[in-house]
Amino acid sequence: MDRKTTSEKQAKKDAERDARLKAALKANMARRKAQARARANQDAREGTGEKGQD
Repeated sequence: MDRKTTSEKQAKKDAERDARLKAALKANMARRKAQARARANQDAREGTGEKGQD
């Protein structure tokens, strides 16, 4: 009976960890997409978007 309880606790911990990682990944991807959009908009406003041209 102790093994089942330990197994259930571990499964619950694993599920909670997976949920945290999933949420963190989703937030990270949203942040990266926002950064990419901002860079694309900035490049479009600057013209060609190539660095080093004056």
